[in-house]
Amino acid sequence: MIKLAVYGKGGIGKSTTVSNLSAALADMGYKVMQIGCDPKADSTVSLHGKEKVDTVLDLVRTRKNDFTLEDMVTEGYGGVICVEAGGPTPGLGCAGRGIIAALEKLAEKGAYETYKPDVVIYDVLGDVVCGGFSMPMRGGYADKVFVITSGENMAIHAAANIAMAVEGFKGRGYAQLGGIILNRRNVKNEEEKVAELAEDIHSSVIATLSRSDTVQEAEDLRKTVVEAFPESEMAAEYRALARTLLNICGVEVC
Repeated sequence: MIKLAVYGKGGIGKSTTVSNLSAALADMGYKVMQIGCDPKADSTVSLHGKEKVDTVLDLVRTRKNDFTLEDMVTEGYGGVICVEAGGPTPGLGCAGRGIIAALEKLAEKGAYETYKPDVVIYDVLGDVVCGGFSMPMRGGYADKVFVITSGENMAIHAAANIAMAVEGFKGRGYAQLGGIILNRRNVKNEEEKVAELAEDIHSSVIATLSRSDTVQEAEDLRKTVVEAFPESEMAAEYRALARTLLNICGVEVC
């Protein structure tokens, strides 16, 4: 089983990228599970197209432990297994708790044994890397962490903090930093800024995604680019990213 965690600042296009990555991997024949670790619970919407799904934290809050694995899961494009951790009632509780609850409940109810995914992708908000938000980095969850950033200062700052958190877990057998994905915003000196970040954190830019209207057009249809516009240049970029990540994880693909 390949286990990846993708982190990035809120609004950087992380969930869009992860969902297209999941769709591309599904098209390649892989069984994929995508776990949205963001309190907004919108990581997987372009895969299943539903207005709202039950989050794990909603189920725990309203039904304690009286729910099944199937209640936690929504099937998306290409058979992608979609799970949303969810968040607390606004103003109450800790958002990181939703991530902890989701991962604990998935394991407790035998998700990995039941669905037997080839690839598990944790889509994690990276504005704060503490508590539950750092859990996918820990032993037994992701093996590799990938960071999405643009050349915007706040995105780069968040990416550096994420890399610092991964470095802080070094030596414990936790996830390793797999590289940086540049999601272009076409800001001044963008490539140079992100290359400098990569050098500072002793990593590399493994892929660059174009800024494209096709992404918004697909989202307006509540679909991934891979599903809505499979012949587009952006779909090709997401498929190339999928192959790159597999190669980094030791799976040889053309």
